[in-house]
Amino acid sequence: MTNPEEGKKAPAKDPWDLPDVSGLVVGVLGGTGDQGRGLAYRLGRAGQKVVIGSRSGERAAAAAAELGEGVEGADNAECARRSDIVIVAVPWEGHGKTLEALRDELAGKLVVDCVNPLGFDKQGAYAIRPDEGSAAQQAAALLPDSRVTAAFHHLSAVLLQDPRVERIDTDVMVLGDSRADTDLVQALANRIPGMRGVFAGRLRGAHQVESLVANLISVNRRYKAHAGLRLTDV
Repeated sequence: MTNPEEGKKAPAKDPWDLPDVSGLVVGVLGGTGDQGRGLAYRLGRAGQKVVIGSRSGERAAAAAAELGEGVEGADNAECARRSDIVIVAVPWEGHGKTLEALRDELAGKLVVDCVNPLGFDKQGAYAIRPDEGSAAQQAAALLPDSRVTAAFHHLSAVLLQDPRVERIDTDVMVLGDSRADTDLVQALANRIPGMRGVFAGRLRGAHQVESLVANLISVNRRYKAHAGLRLTDV
């Protein structure tokens, strides 16, 4: 007899059915800089356990003490070892050297690169294209044993760090080559009130997302704003 179930496709997964990430430890490399500090503050405020990393463990510990309960500090290597998900928020100039030095500690980890390769001149900000294609692709090349994604590029460090701001209404574009990994990053973005993680393609498309920050800087300068992004009809 023919099995009537044979040949049927499994139902498509609901793209908004995301995993629970509340129990995961999130590390933030570059957690003493404006962007990393702001992300650590928001995630800690949302109840996530966070470890911020810095080249100096003492500096990281001092910054963590200012950010409140749930946030701890360590040197970069210890931060990477203790974390399940590691956000890379270091300056572009030190991106490659930082990741290369942490290859062993980041092996097996889910890495979220939010670095924007930018230059500045008299005309304002402009995008830099790394040899690998993007900062995220450079991370993937330097960390062959890690699972690299890209997200959190378009967030205002000013809003992230302002305790008077209850919600940050913006979408977070998430890129990566594994759905399981991008689902985790989307879920992490959703932990912050007002934010929504949205899948935006494979890692090879990270350059366009990183480059858009130069345009947002121009918007913010003209309108004295802290602009983010909202995707319509999603």
